[in-house]
Amino acid sequence: MTEHSIDIAALRREYTRGGLRRADLTAEPMALFEQWLKQACAAQLPDATAMSVGTVDADGQPYQRLVLLKHFDSEGMVFYTNLGSRKATHLAHNPRISLHFPWHALERQVLVLGRAERLSVIEVMKYFHSRPRDSQIGAWVSRQSSRISARGVLESKFLELKQKFAQGEVPLPSFWGGYRVTINAMEFWQGGEHRLHDRFLYRREEGGWHIDRLAP
Repeated sequence: MTEHSIDIAALRREYTRGGLRRADLTAEPMALFEQWLKQACAAQLPDATAMSVGTVDADGQPYQRLVLLKHFDSEGMVFYTNLGSRKATHLAHNPRISLHFPWHALERQVLVLGRAERLSVIEVMKYFHSRPRDSQIGAWVSRQSSRISARGVLESKFLELKQKFAQGEVPLPSFWGGYRVTINAMEFWQGGEHRLHDRFLYRREEGGWHIDRLAP
């Protein structure tokens, strides 16, 4: 085995920013998520809305990638993507999905389990036209997850489309859309001293949410 200059087994620290107690919990998870997200934004964490999206392919191989959360409410959490992407292909045959928010600086994590449903064209169009114009053009450039020979292919295509759409509104690509994740379970993790972390799991049940404390 190759020797490494960094002894990663020895890297550790204490989690001391505070605990999470049952008295701190809200009746439903989205209210607590909103509190934590506001605190992450107030702390100016880089990409506070970034979440790891987990999907599974037809062979059962899990995949993860970082995606930005763009909306949330009592109906679920929303993100947008190319509908020809790897994640979209996975969700077409298996809509079960996991989301993970890693707020390391606050010693917090949030895990979401649910099902992804395609957004309507009206919802997608409303968001698409709220994006910066170059981002709208960028959505046209890439067949996400397909193989390309070089970055120059993307850059030349972007310039070509920027000229093509120089006048008027950038149309919504037919291959670009979004998903709403309806939530079945949500876990809140707060780091604790001596590795005695606090974990609470909300599970959707008939009539409301059931909350369990989990061992760290």
